[in-house]
Amino acid sequence: MHDILPRLNRNALRFSSMRLTHQIPAAAWILAAIVCAAAPKMAGNSPSAAFAGAAAGQAGSTEMEQTLYVQAPEFANAGDSIVLVWLPEPLVNTCMGRTSKECFTIDYCIRTTNPDGPQCKNLPIPRARLPHYPPGMQPKRGIAVVLRALGNSNGFDRLKDFYRSAPKASLERLSPDATIRARIRYTSTPSFEGFTLTEVLSTP
Repeated sequence: MHDILPRLNRNALRFSSMRLTHQIPAAAWILAAIVCAAAPKMAGNSPSAAFAGAAAGQAGSTEMEQTLYVQAPEFANAGDSIVLVWLPEPLVNTCMGRTSKECFTIDYCIRTTNPDGPQCKNLPIPRARLPHYPPGMQPKRGIAVVLRALGNSNGFDRLKDFYRSAPKASLERLSPDATIRARIRYTSTPSFEGFTLTEVLSTP
């Protein structure tokens, strides 16, 4: 994988009021999406994550291996999209068996300075049982990546084969049975947090 930022497609895909920047997959770079501080609005809409392009090789980027959760898109007109979710470790047990939307709402309510806001009034678990996020945690919040028009290199063919063969219902809720081990490039700056998928190492 070369550290080259692919040319952006001029026709950005839009979902409700949020933008998904479509990157050409020739260099196998993927669409990155972060759950941002605007989560209270998006948690009530679809999709449950705001989308932004992740710049490869920028300051603050680190390559690492991580476990990612494979999900079916929750938004309309998803086409051949595949969603990958990366969760902070303290959030994993809380989110198992829940939808991505439910998980990101919980994530927001852990981080918000307004825990009495409308999005946090009807959480599926008591507020006292919400996990704690320690300083320096990676990632700092739940992050989702939307994949489109994947090629077959870097193990992406194995991800596509798993997604196509898995029962649809098994990809509607977060589960340890629907995970991949992957190499990612994680970027964290004061104004941005996200990741790009560079290689799929293993699938279920």
